[in-house]
Amino acid sequence: MIVATAARAQDFDFNEMAYTPDQTTFRLFAPAKAKGVKVRIYNQGLGGKAVKTVSMKYAGGLWTATVRGDLLNKFYTFDIGRGETPGVFAKAVGVNGRRGAIIDDMKTLPVGWSSDRHPVIKSPADLVVYELHHRDFSIARKDAKYPGKFLALTEPWAIEHLKQLGVNAVHILPSYDYGSVDETRLSQPQYNWGYDPVNYNVPEGSYSTDPYDPVCRIREFKQMVQALHKAGIAVILDVVYNHTYDIDHSNFQLTYPDYYYRKTHPQTYSNGSGCGNETASEKPLMRRFMIESVKYWYNEYRIDGFRFDLMGCHDIETMNAIRQELSKLDPSIFIYGEGWSAGPCALPNEQLGMKANISQMPGIAAFSDEIRDGLRGPFDDDKKPGWLGGAPDCEESIKFGIVGAIAHPQVDMAKVNYSKTPWATEPTQMMAYVSCHDDMCLVDRLRSSIPALAAAPPQHSQQAAPAAGAAAPAAGVAAPAAGVAAPAAGSLCSGGAAAEAELIRLALLAQTAVMTSQGVPFMLSGEELLRNKKLVHNSFESPDSINQLDWQNKGRYPQVFKYYCNLIALRKNHPAFRLGDAHLVRKHLEFLYAPKGVVAFRLKDYAGRDDWRNIIVILNANRETTTVSIPKGMYTVVCKDGEINEHSNSKIFGRSTTVSPQSALILHD
Repeated sequence: MIVATAARAQDFDFNEMAYTPDQTTFRLFAPAKAKGVKVRIYNQGLGGKAVKTVSMKYAGGLWTATVRGDLLNKFYTFDIGRGETPGVFAKAVGVNGRRGAIIDDMKTLPVGWSSDRHPVIKSPADLVVYELHHRDFSIARKDAKYPGKFLALTEPWAIEHLKQLGVNAVHILPSYDYGSVDETRLSQPQYNWGYDPVNYNVPEGSYSTDPYDPVCRIREFKQMVQALHKAGIAVILDVVYNHTYDIDHSNFQLTYPDYYYRKTHPQTYSNGSGCGNETASEKPLMRRFMIESVKYWYNEYRIDGFRFDLMGCHDIETMNAIRQELSKLDPSIFIYGEGWSAGPCALPNEQLGMKANISQMPGIAAFSDEIRDGLRGPFDDDKKPGWLGGAPDCEESIKFGIVGAIAHPQVDMAKVNYSKTPWATEPTQMMAYVSCHDDMCLVDRLRSSIPALAAAPPQHSQQAAPAAGAAAPAAGVAAPAAGVAAPAAGSLCSGGAAAEAELIRLALLAQTAVMTSQGVPFMLSGEELLRNKKLVHNSFESPDSINQLDWQNKGRYPQVFKYYCNLIALRKNHPAFRLGDAHLVRKHLEFLYAPKGVVAFRLKDYAGRDDWRNIIVILNANRETTTVSIPKGMYTVVCKDGEINEHSNSKIFGRSTTVSPQSALILHD
């Protein structure tokens, strides 16, 4: 019967509940051999007894039941004899997602929702992605009216910060209904990133102002999207289809046991996710579920892109089908993911959405751990440095990231970490980054892996940060160069001004490599504030004191925020940094000979029709001033010693130039 039902996968639209004021029809994909399949109606989202229980009938591969009368504002569950569930595709739920909700969809629409529009982003190369966790971003912001909630991203201080910074896409960590935070106990300390899915198609209740109201979480999520769109900022949703919170209590297992999961043996579940289970994307109804889910988030919530957690667990055919279906709606929808799994999957790697197979998935990008670990050090050893910490032979890995993981005649793949062949067909298939929510954030990784910084313990974040009084200087306002000013009281490093200055130099240098690469740049929220997480490697359930952004740092380190703003503006203002085409990258980007510890390249001949004829970028990780040969000419200096000024009048002339320690030098003619 699974085969017969699976044949209808292309037609099944997952509308398990269809409401009208006269009647509500329920449909469930469950085994034909199930006995006593029922749907129960409740007055509340949690607690209380069922006010109606209706037996479902099996026909045509589905169990169905129709309940007469108006069920608006009621709740429902299905039960095939294994326990109650809201089904696999509930679109509204009660508190903690235990029961589906029957709501008036019109009440979920914010004022002006009909005029909401997706930001216009012509190419993924134009994106600057900012990854944030709702609670991290706003919980310690003293002037936040809705700290830790979806609505925090509608507040003027939040929108202004993102606009000042210049990012044009916000990647929100999992924001669907997840299992590790009890929505009935929000007054008690609880924290999780949310990579433990329960209801994939409903916003998380703990990020709403009232998790008991099924309409509230939906409307407030839409208000967040609406506010970001109005500011010209795209919204990217982190989706986690590769596993569920658990197996026995998952909505998949409670409706059709074992259909949605892979097994290595009859009694053994595959665990490519590292979370105890792994979904079977290759099965027709699981594939269709994923397709319909992303389409629903686009149509209902106006989501602009999707980041696939452990994309390496999903089969290539499914990922391509998702790309094709979303392109029918809007070709600009951006898709990227982790091109790896957390363990062996039940399918061979050749069939999976691994980084090495990205060339088989046009229009889909993957994170580059080559440039990430080339810069900071290997993911499996927090104590081992990368290029930033003086490790030898990292330059080629960084060069591979700079070209966007494509084939380039000047990149020696034999010297690149992890990958010995180029895996991207186009540079827009590579996400350039140095840190994300996983592993240590950049500041902590630098402190952990570089002896000169290891003795400097992190500052303890304040429980509340000041209001907007910590604003950064406007563009063009002078700020002290990196490391010039003495640290403020309670500064990030207690190892002295010299250690702090070095930490700042290296953080800015790392992000300069990311933002001048031809891939799609990605940054962790708070890096522009010199964020630290007290050296915690995996903070997925650490308290706010570890994860929250310290907004006081915006005032303590104005030169850091200003550099980030100007660096992002530099990328956005100059198409040479975002060519978006492999042929153009190979034509216009050439690497210059450079000594050890230095990566230097030229974007030549008005690359991308840039106003600047030739742009030279020199990245120096050495702890001493270094001389680098450049093509003879007269150049304008736009980045030097931790400051960026596109309108600079500073000139240099000759065949060589000096680059200050642990800094970037950017020139143009």
